[in-house]
Amino acid sequence: MADAPPSDFHEVRFPLDVALRGSGGPSRLTEIVTLASGREHRNSRWADSRRRYDAGFGIRTLDALHAVLSFFEERRGRLYGFRYRDRVDSTSGPPSRGIAATDQFLGLGDGTTRVFQLAKTYGTGPMPYRRTIAKPVAESVRVAVNGVAVPLAKVACDAATGRLTFSADTVPGPGARVTAGFAFDVPVRFDTDDLTVDLSAFAAGEIPRVPLIEIVP
Repeated sequence: MADAPPSDFHEVRFPLDVALRGSGGPSRLTEIVTLASGREHRNSRWADSRRRYDAGFGIRTLDALHAVLSFFEERRGRLYGFRYRDRVDSTSGPPSRGIAATDQFLGLGDGTTRVFQLAKTYGTGPMPYRRTIAKPVAESVRVAVNGVAVPLAKVACDAATGRLTFSADTVPGPGARVTAGFAFDVPVRFDTDDLTVDLSAFAAGEIPRVPLIEIVP
């Protein structure tokens, strides 16, 4: 048996034409205890949401099915993670407009910190949810400090981690607002080791099930 690659995550994207027709979204785990009085105590078991998808809805042709089967085999089923494009949530702002360097607040400068993690904040009320973005599309990233765009040559983006590194002569000063805009993928893996397809059912319009689940890469 050949030695496994050092990483259990492959920096490749699931077939885009299939992904853009898939279904799915965020999932949370909430524990609810109902008291004798009828009141409830609710507790979130997960600090972060976890996205689940079914890519089977995007398989419309035998060629698409073949591409997914090939991708599944190369990932060895559930063994290796990969990138997945969520059509509903894949940019730092609303899908209807372009990416702006002021889309998402990343943090305040202190004059010495050079590395900032990409993140996306959901909601504007008392309890917004901040999601770490680990798989950006590097060429899409735009960065600003106090609303002024930073030249791309002055900040490097690690597409495998979502970390931004400012050059030594461009370190954000104390209190400076660091913001960014970007496109991104979701790190996922197959949520099954068995990909079963009934060709007669497929020809009759039945959709094969291809479950995927978000992971921490």
